[in-house]
Amino acid sequence: MYASFPDYAKNLKPLLDKAFNSHMDRLLGNPVPCGFVRERELLGGGKKIRGSLLCLVAEALGGAVEDALPRAVAVEMIQTATLIHDDFVDQHPLRRNRAAAWTLEGGRRAVLLGDIIFASAIHMMSEIGRDDGLIVSRAIAEISRGAYHEPLDPPGLLEVIENNRIETGLYPKIISLKTGVLFGAACELGAITAGVNDKERESWRQYGLRIGEAYQIADDLQDVEQCLLNQYVEKSRMASITPALLFFVGENGAACILDSLRKERTDLKGELLANFLKAAESMKAEKEARLRSAVDGFMEDRAAGDIYRLVIRAPWELIAMFDGATIPESSP
Repeated sequence: MYASFPDYAKNLKPLLDKAFNSHMDRLLGNPVPCGFVRERELLGGGKKIRGSLLCLVAEALGGAVEDALPRAVAVEMIQTATLIHDDFVDQHPLRRNRAAAWTLEGGRRAVLLGDIIFASAIHMMSEIGRDDGLIVSRAIAEISRGAYHEPLDPPGLLEVIENNRIETGLYPKIISLKTGVLFGAACELGAITAGVNDKERESWRQYGLRIGEAYQIADDLQDVEQCLLNQYVEKSRMASITPALLFFVGENGAACILDSLRKERTDLKGELLANFLKAAESMKAEKEARLRSAVDGFMEDRAAGDIYRLVIRAPWELIAMFDGATIPESSP
């Protein structure tokens, strides 16, 4: 039996990698476009956390890994396409210490590659079943909608904040659409693999959604903590964490946030430093709250069985894989 979720994911990864790489080879064609030969390892890289979680949920509910695997591949394809698009939009030259797709053959071909992967994931799941196709198509639509509405550039953010047009609940919406949705889809697909009823499917979707939200908070928290370590914040990073700061600090911190968005670099001191410290503590608490919310109502269900108990511990262990955090003693 597996000691932890990382142990489970490590054991599953060779099987998931093989299935993912095989599908990507068919998708890209033969021969693979010369630029993407160099990109091949990037497309097949990563820890495949979402696909592993899907398989774990399926197994915990009595499903077979063999049936879960194609669904896990589809989820990892969506994640890959999202990263390809994000890197081009954000002009990030590297992904996993390798050249990002758009730097190899240009932005146009990279965007088209992401589109092909999205469409292929929908096609794959539609062939498995109507519900599977609906889940992945809905996930892609929501992820895209979240990316479209996410404020990215400092001038745009300045205008929104100065005109009091910042959307109420913007940050919870961002973490749900940007990250939570795909985790939720993965867990719902795992539940479908096991043939559970609609009510249980929704419970497992919520389980994944909360884990994904906590995952995004952990990601944003790393940015905040890096700024605290450096004792300064650059404009581009300030823009990316502004929704989180506004949510966790409140309107009282808006003035110094605005000031930082106007400068190329701002030292962390005085009120701005206090806001960063407050945000960091609040984000840690909110991350824990989302993880606990993920397992609410699951503690008494199916209590027998090591694999099911692993699902209950997985939210904390999964986040620890990402941020290197120590798993709280209070976790299940």
